[in-house]
Amino acid sequence: MRILIAAAGSRGDVAPYTGLGAELRRAGHDVTLAATDAHAHLVRAAELEFRGLPADTRGRGAGTGRRELMRTAAGFVTELGRGFADAVGDDTDLLLLSATTAPLGWHLTEATGIPSLGVYLQPTAPTGDFPPAVTGTRSLGRLANRAAGRFALRMVDRLYEQAAGELRDRLQLPPLSPSAMRRRQEQADWPVLHGFSTALVPRPADWRPGLKVVGTWWPHHEPAEPLPTELEDFLDAGPRPVLIGFGSMASGEGERLSEIAVRALRRAGLRGILQSGSAGLAADGDDVLTIGDVPHAPLFPRLAAVVHHAGAGTSAAALRAGVPAVTVPVTGDQPFWAGRLAGLGAATGPIPFPSLTAERLADALDRVVNEGAYARAAATASRHMAGEDGAGQALKAIEELAGSR
Repeated sequence: MRILIAAAGSRGDVAPYTGLGAELRRAGHDVTLAATDAHAHLVRAAELEFRGLPADTRGRGAGTGRRELMRTAAGFVTELGRGFADAVGDDTDLLLLSATTAPLGWHLTEATGIPSLGVYLQPTAPTGDFPPAVTGTRSLGRLANRAAGRFALRMVDRLYEQAAGELRDRLQLPPLSPSAMRRRQEQADWPVLHGFSTALVPRPADWRPGLKVVGTWWPHHEPAEPLPTELEDFLDAGPRPVLIGFGSMASGEGERLSEIAVRALRRAGLRGILQSGSAGLAADGDDVLTIGDVPHAPLFPRLAAVVHHAGAGTSAAALRAGVPAVTVPVTGDQPFWAGRLAGLGAATGPIPFPSLTAERLADALDRVVNEGAYARAAATASRHMAGEDGAGQALKAIEELAGSR
């Protein structure tokens, strides 16, 4: 099949699809990954065809306030919608849609007749088991959790009103609201594969048919690719270090965060690696090394712990490596994943980003490194994840769906 995967957002919203796409390519399918230009290098490194989407998350200056986040997200979605139809060629046999691109892709499938399937990195369907991933971790009770889940979807639909309306006009489709389109998909049991581990989120029993949790889709990387020499030397030079990084979060906060990180590491008596990321973390010293972009898979198993923002991908990578974590969630679904890690016992209780201090971080690091229960919980989850084959299960489900049409 000629398969187009459409994903948009930050690196963590795109990278997992390089692994999924590579698995589909190995099975003989022709795979294109449509994403914003900032991620073209990730797509091409996985030997997938790249197609550009018109929006970009960089330089938007998103804060952490709910109203500011909604305004930024609406702007991103509207920009995305204006060029979304151009990314889907007439030769596409199957459209795989992320949670961000699905509310646009549904209209394309109506106009073109191309079958589609959801490939989501977060649980979005309402459930009594937990509240919406974007509202945090505190359960409201089963009825209220489901009600909150439905409300969260209505908020998402509002973000897509302008983009969906413009797209339908362009596709010469009659008007249809995003919420009406969503109801149509739900009533048809539109299939969605979820690329996260059941160690973190078991499939809720009250989900509708068609929703599956298949296991994590790991970003593509070449197993033979060595770590940078400077990093190898640092890893070999002493006890296992702690990695501290915030991924694509905390832009412009590098100086403050670097100072907090170094003070916390030295207070806890630990060696550290700072991953620069969007924040621009940096520090010098015999006990601290600064690195750039390095794959998680070969590095994380060699660490004592990971301090991270609790993005879905980093949370899963630390668990896969059997390494405990200290989470500092910033925004979005990060508090949800931070709560899941803490609930497993594989991380300390989350430190909210605005509350991060060197003292709090040092205390959490001391506990997570020296109290063995955290490492044991991470190792248990790692063994569970080793039995999952997210990309393989997705391939099987996609081929079954295609064969049934």
